[in-house]
Amino acid sequence: MPRLSTTPAPQRSGTLVSDLVRDDRVRRALDWLGKNMAWITDEQTRITEIPAPSFHEAQRAAYLRRALAACGLRMRTDDIGNVIGERAGATDDQAVLVVAHLDTVFPAVTDVHVRREGGMLYAPGISDNGAGLAALLGVARALNEVKLKTHRTIVFAADVGEEGEGNLRGVRQLVDAYGKRLAAVIAIDGASTDYVVTQALASRRIEITVTGPGGHSWTDFGTPNPINALARGIARFLSVPLPATPRTTFNIGEIEGGGSVNSIPARAAIKVDIRSEQDKEIARIETALREAILAGMQQEMDASKASGIAIGDSAGLEMQSRALGVRPGGDLPASSPLLQAVKDADQFLGNRSRTERSSTDANVSLSMKIPAIAMGGGGRAGGVHTVGEWYDPEGRELGLQRILLTLLSTAGVEK
Repeated sequence: MPRLSTTPAPQRSGTLVSDLVRDDRVRRALDWLGKNMAWITDEQTRITEIPAPSFHEAQRAAYLRRALAACGLRMRTDDIGNVIGERAGATDDQAVLVVAHLDTVFPAVTDVHVRREGGMLYAPGISDNGAGLAALLGVARALNEVKLKTHRTIVFAADVGEEGEGNLRGVRQLVDAYGKRLAAVIAIDGASTDYVVTQALASRRIEITVTGPGGHSWTDFGTPNPINALARGIARFLSVPLPATPRTTFNIGEIEGGGSVNSIPARAAIKVDIRSEQDKEIARIETALREAILAGMQQEMDASKASGIAIGDSAGLEMQSRALGVRPGGDLPASSPLLQAVKDADQFLGNRSRTERSSTDANVSLSMKIPAIAMGGGGRAGGVHTVGEWYDPEGRELGLQRILLTLLSTAGVEK
């Protein structure tokens, strides 16, 4: 076995990777993962072909519950649909949560049949989070195959509501339920082994709705149009400057309204995602968005008055806004034993990776100062969040072994 660096690692109650790999059970678990790639890829295919939009994950959850139960875990499903399997440790007062989200960004009508071309897999959700769920299942089975006992209890969970308006509701409930027992959280999301997420990207998701009296496109022409008002406001908002540092982004992801081509709509709405490395920038962009839409509404009202059409005093526009989700930020200290475990695993496996900031199931724990990371399940992927999403399982054993070593280093192995 390759020898790790002799640089002292931070103190921790787990087990050093350099010690782990001397254990025959750990070597057999690593070997099992290497030899069972086809089974894990087949499971990934079966999981991906079960539709699971946010808030509608029950069918996929039922499959994961059966599959994890077959790995010897004590299973339950909580009141919001999280599937939870516990692998008891020598002590029950501390637990390591390994979590992968069930939901996808795609509506239920999306064709999620997996198409295979050579060694490549194509389907919406095949990587995000088919790869993560398959990795969760593969690591759980590898541990069961070798009957390895850990010091801390390991909780394997397939959680609901990570994507979009799910607002991390699944992992929020898991973190709340385990409370002070949580020693660490490892989220498995997607495929990449090029990085480990140690910084939680804060975000805010907003819906802004503009309402008006509506009317007929001909006889009521001149009545202020909510869609026009939003269009005017969006045009203004797009010119709002964004700083290079801290990195800040926004996305107008949905726009809807109206009922027919020859009707002035009575309602129109947009949904906007705002992200930044600093909370103050999120607040600034949100304020700019509201001001831009209000200005667009005023422009539309002024245009209606200028048309000379008598529309009445009550035929104005109104704006309502509501938060669809708030994701907290946070950071894992560079000296964290959890991060050191990842680095040790990477060094042993010959993998090079960087730390990264992203929005994942690790956000909640990081915001509460609970050690947490997000890791990919291995392989390569692209086209995430599009119907052209693809996954290449070649080399996925690296990601699986990386997760296993990081988990065992954090949970600690009993002799």
